[in-house]
This record gives sequence, structure tokens and C-alpha cells, in this order.
Amino acid sequence: MIEITQTALDSVKAPPLVPGDRPIDLVHLSRMTLGDRALERDVLELFERQVGLLMERIEKAPAAVAAAAAHTLKGSALGIGAFAMARAAAAVEAAAKAGDVEGCRAGVDNLRAAVGEARTEIAGLLSFA
Repeated sequence: MIEITQTALDSVKAPPLVPGDRPIDLVHLSRMTLGDRALERDVLELFERQVGLLMERIEKAPAAVAAAAAHTLKGSALGIGAFAMARAAAAVEAAAKAGDVEGCRAGVDNLRAAVGEARTEIAGLLSFA
């Protein structure tokens, strides 16, 4: 049987319970890329391209397609630590699935704002990498 001591438990760094206020949680991103800066850059570049494609679908496609695109964006945003974007995408997904046109419009507006903030953050991160 493996014995786990309190010292061992204390040394394990857990993610924060509340994500930071930045558009991209850099601690989470680093954890997901195992601290590999080149991989972080690659992931952010891919994410940037994906956001453009998915936002086009979310804004122009029928509700079912918009919901699926929002779901995909939500998962990708969670992966890089763009938690505000993920929450906004989840709201769009829920509204689109429910057929709530007004909720979907408002959700897309919020999502657009979150995407803008994340893209600004990503541009800054990529310029320093």
C-alpha cells in the first residue's frame, strides 16, 4: 500500500479555485503545455485560427451548427485557460440549443467581447515568444 504523507500532499500544486482575471490564464496554459514555451506558442497560434473559423459559424450558421461550434470553442477555450471566453461560448451554446434567439444574440455579443480580449492577449503573448 502506498502511504501519502501530508508533506507530499502539501507539495502538490493544485489549480486555483477561481481563475485569474486575465483573458488567458497563463498558469493553466503552462500546465497544459507542460511548461514548453514553443508548444504554448503553437497552441495559441492554432487556437487563434480556430477562433476565426468558429466565430464565423457561430455568427452566420443555423442554430444547431452555431451550438456545435460554440461547444467546440468552449472546449478549446477551457484547454488554453480562456475561461471568460469558455463561459460566453457556453451561454451561446445553451441559448442556441434552446432556440432562444434574443439570448443567442446577447450571448454572441458577449462572446465577441471575450474573443476580442483573448485575441489581444494572445497577440501580446505571441509578440514576446
